[in-house]
Amino acid sequence: MQEHDLNRLIEMAWQDRTTFDAIYLQYGLTENQVKNRMRKLISKKAYNRWRKRVQKRATKHKKKLYHKPNRFQGPW
Repeated sequence: MQEHDLNRLIEMAWQDRTTFDAIYLQYGLTENQVKNRMRKLISKKAYNRWRKRVQKRATKHKKKLYHKPNRFQGPW
């Protein structure tokens, strides 16, 4: 992966409304692979904050959503 791809991956991982499925479609990385990449790419403190945040978000996990998004990106 190139640097701009890694930056985009980090950005997508931090976004609440971007599911791990969307990351998989764009980069071919599973949820566990994203977690491993994030662990390597960001500081330990930031990683722990991110994991805590992701675990509480139903929007990061498509199976937990009460509605199913029908588009890849947000309205912005």
